[in-house]
Amino acid sequence: MSFADRVVAFSQQLSIPNISLPDGIEWLYPYQQAETLRVMTLFYQKYYADDHPRLFIFGINPGRFGAGITGVPFTDPIRLESDCGIPNAFPKRQELSAQFIWQVIRTFGGPSHFCRYFYITALSPLGFVRGGINVNYYDDPRLLKAVEPFLLWNIRTQMAFGAYRHSAVCLGEGQNFRIFQRLNAEHGFFDSISALPHPRWIMQYRRKDVSSYVKKYLQLLEKCLAP
Repeated sequence: MSFADRVVAFSQQLSIPNISLPDGIEWLYPYQQAETLRVMTLFYQKYYADDHPRLFIFGINPGRFGAGITGVPFTDPIRLESDCGIPNAFPKRQELSAQFIWQVIRTFGGPSHFCRYFYITALSPLGFVRGGINVNYYDDPRLLKAVEPFLLWNIRTQMAFGAYRHSAVCLGEGQNFRIFQRLNAEHGFFDSISALPHPRWIMQYRRKDVSSYVKKYLQLLEKCLAP
């Protein structure tokens, strides 16, 4: 099986786990949509149809306007069509995080070159919503406690796609990084984990400095590629 085959099979078989979430929080589960499965499959078959290992980049969990629609982390319907050449039937609403990540990808040399070396995923492969608003897995201590076994299963399972073990990158220098560091210390997934500011934080609070953050991303990613 190729890297793409493993990702697609994982997504096709991914179901809502039998976990009781805190009141008011629901799973964000896009994979019941045929269009999500179609475009996600096209994306991975286009860019990951090989057996090369990659540096894994972990976000938090899918959001409503990115992976929660397309099935591809940090990729909204606009970037899927304009940057990847994959037409889709989704409303063309952009996600802030996708704007930044795709600027990084284009600066690195475009999706074919970027995807040869990197794989973007998330600590939780499914997202969460409360009252129609995105929720991070760590926003509620009860939610984190409930889903932690799911996070561990997800990390182990996705690493088998072909992860470099010497290093991984965490998007988010706060809670996501602290939790990932703790899980890694307890279970020994990677030799080291480096953190970058989360794309949404950059776009919300440091937008005038986007170019410098793109440079920071590229410098760290290239550094982490070396064993």
